Amino acid sequence: GVGKTTLIQKVTQALKVSGVPIDGFYTEEVREGGRRTGFDVVTLSGKRGPLSRVSSDSSSRREHRVGQYVVDLASFEQLVLPMLRNVNHGSDAEKNICVIDEIGKMELFSQAFVQAVRQTLAASGTVVLGTIPVPKGKPLDLVEEIRSRKDVKVFNVS
Repeated sequence: GVGKTTLIQKVTQALKVSGVPIDGFYTEEVREGGRRTGFDVVTLSGKRGPLSRVSSDSSSRREHRVGQYVVDLASFEQLVLPMLRNVNHGSDAEKNICVIDEIGKMELFSQAFVQAVRQTLAASGTVVLGTIPVPKGKPLDLVEEIRSRKDVKVFNVS
């Protein structure tokens, strides 16, 4: 709620306007009647799908939850994984920028996403513009791994 996604969207627009090859996704709040009911994943190519929705029903044991939200892993993976694989297979002659907003608790339920992010960070031709949460509570392994990388610059948004 401090403006990370807004900042990502503004930077993305500026890069697109200047002709830089860029792909990726951001997460957007979904609101109904003034209250937040979940989050959608929106790719830079314009595809959109649910990331999570509020659920009052806590009966299902097999679902992935963060607070009141149930994560729609299938929808998330269907939108994000092909895009990440595509970015990773770009030519090294051309630097690609990959937007990943965000690498957080909901997204990290997907082991395939964790692997794809690691591959994207390792790809020589790709610059990642991403968001990670401020640490609170139990550390998230991939987030701490990213934070401690020598080739990563972290800016705190407040």
